Amino acid sequence: MFAIKAEVRDPRVSTFTFEAQKTMYGGKSIAAGDVIFIFASENEGGAGLVACGIVTAASPAAKPADVTRWTPRVSITVRRTGLASRPLGRQELKRFADWKDGRPETELNFKLYRQATNKIIGISSQAGAFLRSYF
Repeated sequence: MFAIKAEVRDPRVSTFTFEAQKTMYGGKSIAAGDVIFIFASENEGGAGLVACGIVTAASPAAKPADVTRWTPRVSITVRRTGLASRPLGRQELKRFADWKDGRPETELNFKLYRQATNKIIGISSQAGAFLRSYF
């Protein structure tokens, strides 16, 4: 399972397209058929977890020839399958900061919010089960 933190203008659309998104924590292995949880980036005026869906297409972005340092990027298309029923974002997750406690909330806080960057991340099955409880 995966999560993405990115600019989301309208969480109610039936299909999302995210172009050349940075990947971290295994995010570059995302593929069609994967479950993904969509976080509207607070850096862009969003409110955290807004939707979930199924990846319908994924393709790696080519590394520019003139760049020496490059974070792998992937473009994905997602079919929305649900809308979040309650809030979950930076504010709700920031108290989970004991990086070694094994909690799914801590994993999400660490991977999504320790760095402000928008990104696609791989998540554990425990974090996925936790996120499913928001739908």
